Amino acid sequence: MIKQAIIPLAGLGTRLLPLTSVFAKELLPINGKPGIEYILDECIDAGIREIIFIISKKKEMIKKYFYNDKFYKEIIKKKKDPQILREYKKILRYKKMIKFVYQNKPLGTGDAVLKTKKFIKDNFFLMLLPDDLIVKENCSKAMIKIHKSHKSSVMASMTVNKKNVSRWGIFKLKKKLNKNNYVIDDVIEKPSIQKAPSNKAVIGRYILPKSIFQILLKQKPGKGGEIHITDAVRYLIKHKKKFIAHNFSGKYLDCGTMRGYIKSSNEISKL
Repeated sequence: MIKQAIIPLAGLGTRLLPLTSVFAKELLPINGKPGIEYILDECIDAGIREIIFIISKKKEMIKKYFYNDKFYKEIIKKKKDPQILREYKKILRYKKMIKFVYQNKPLGTGDAVLKTKKFIKDNFFLMLLPDDLIVKENCSKAMIKIHKSHKSSVMASMTVNKKNVSRWGIFKLKKKLNKNNYVIDDVIEKPSIQKAPSNKAVIGRYILPKSIFQILLKQKPGKGGEIHITDAVRYLIKHKKKFIAHNFSGKYLDCGTMRGYIKSSNEISKL
């Protein structure tokens, strides 16, 4: 079973400026709840027992959020408010599951993943990107079920407008397994419209093999001078490692832009 998850959080969130000039984007409230807690709850519901946060020194605020015990204890002692006590107990539950590692230079998702190498115990692990919320259905749980059935890596997939393929990693599909799952033949990071093999995009949920660390150690920077996880996945696919694209059934919300962030709050408020 998949018991560990990693969550890259070192990005500066420039698409959400000016809010992120003083605040970590992952702590911004979405319908009254910090965005990162939706991701944590998805992990817990999917059976994850340990979560590794990849932060930078500039994102120490995230660590403080989970380690602010003195503040809570003093408030609870003074106010004796049951709501505050419930919130503190919830944070304590999260804290027991979380480890922190640091990525102080923005060298890409592949580099972020590599920072967790010494903590990953099993042959496969889950990675979630916090800008991508998937609500109504637990995408991670569904992917873990597929992994268990096929003993392979899995990546979340969504159909996107062909005009926007250059925003995403795009799949080339090999064969259909069933209604919602396909074997992947290739994945290309942010292709042009002309070079995109499909309009099936990678969304921020991955079940990756531990062997990917050895690829990332040797990998040269790609587009933008960064180490892309997509390039490491491509290498594994070309060397006969099986990856499945899963068309998830939940609702996708993009929290990484101002428009998407506002829309996410509105959508979640309706649930």
